[in-house]
Amino acid sequence: MLKITNTSVTAPPPHLSPSSSSTTTTTQKNLLNHINRRHLLAALSFSISTSHLSIPVADARGLFQMPPPRLTNQYYLVRAGESEFESLGIINTNPVAKTSVDSGLSEKGKKQIVKAALQLKEMGACDTGCWIWPSITQRAYQTAEIIASVNRISRSYIVPEYSFLDARGLGAYEGKNLEAVSEVYASDTISPRNKPPPIDDGTPNESVADVFVRVTQLMSILETQYSEETIIIVSPDSDNLTILQAGLVGLDLRRHRDLSFAPGEVRFVDISSIPAYKQPASAVYKCRNPPICN
Repeated sequence: MLKITNTSVTAPPPHLSPSSSSTTTTTQKNLLNHINRRHLLAALSFSISTSHLSIPVADARGLFQMPPPRLTNQYYLVRAGESEFESLGIINTNPVAKTSVDSGLSEKGKKQIVKAALQLKEMGACDTGCWIWPSITQRAYQTAEIIASVNRISRSYIVPEYSFLDARGLGAYEGKNLEAVSEVYASDTISPRNKPPPIDDGTPNESVADVFVRVTQLMSILETQYSEETIIIVSPDSDNLTILQAGLVGLDLRRHRDLSFAPGEVRFVDISSIPAYKQPASAVYKCRNPPICN
């Protein structure tokens, strides 16, 4: 801390008149006060500028990156059960119809999710409470309701997600047979930036990289909004989850299909490694800049 000392004031010379002496003394006192105030302000400024150095600063989370060095929360990934469209073998990814009853769970899909909900219960996912984040897509939201009911979680802990978890838009493949999606995945293995052919009915044609941006934004929100919580992410399709998990573990995005989710499948997020039963048989691709590797 700076030490403030008074500056002595010299008496006026004897040849000065009393009035001149008085004026000079007043001027010197004003100057002294000004000097003291400047020293005081300087001392205070120095004290304020250095005082924060002794105060612990909380660790900043910063921007969310893939793969992340750590996760603040625990995550479970759940693919919605089979939908009515899937039971008919039809590709349905147009977001216009995502809240339609026709996009809901089939009877088989409902059974798949009851099983998934019981599996989450056995895993203790919601033993100390959990948040369920489903896509607003009908089949995903129905999935969330069943999970909440079986695990005795209040509906107030279901947080519908309106865009980041939409099913991957497959463009011109909309309405085609489900088997045609294999052509999309073949294209994905060439480059994560390849898009399905476009269509003019409002269905997006999204590349793997497009979906990667969406799910990264979702994780950024979750990691910012919650801390030390358990979150169950419910997606209407597999691609959101495979691309998300590939990003989290640093897997080449061209290989996201190797992490495929079956309808109703539950998976705990473990960023330390790729599940052995899903790992590629050979390390053909070496990713030098995960998850963008080409």
